[in-house]
Amino acid sequence: MYSEKVMDHFNNPRNMGEIENPSGVGTVGNAKCGDIMRIYLDVDEAGVIRDVKFKTFGCGAAVATSSMATELVKGKTVEEALQVTNKAVMEALDGLPPVKVHCSLLAEEAIHAALWDYAERQGIVIEGLREPVADVDEIVET
Repeated sequence: MYSEKVMDHFNNPRNMGEIENPSGVGTVGNAKCGDIMRIYLDVDEAGVIRDVKFKTFGCGAAVATSSMATELVKGKTVEEALQVTNKAVMEALDGLPPVKVHCSLLAEEAIHAALWDYAERQGIVIEGLREPVADVDEIVET
């Protein structure tokens, strides 16, 4: 059912926790499944994500996608982090069961929400970044 990578990131999550005085924080949820994901970013003066942490309330797939998403953005510029998609998260985990694909979408949206918060705090515009939605179900249904 789950790949070895999914199980590894669930059993040994990377970058779990929170960052004190973060550069940006993004929180998203999915009302249908009850998953809630929060991503914390620490961005340096050059726009590089030097640290990233997550806190997730949800199933094993939600924890694994959070963990992998943080791995994919750590050390990247904010523009590069914006390019991390739910498909990239799923590929990095060697796939997810179809009923758990929404977890990867949640991870993508949590990254984007944290980037949005960072941009708001800095008073900058990140090209291609859109304002986060309240509930990921809104994205899935459109």
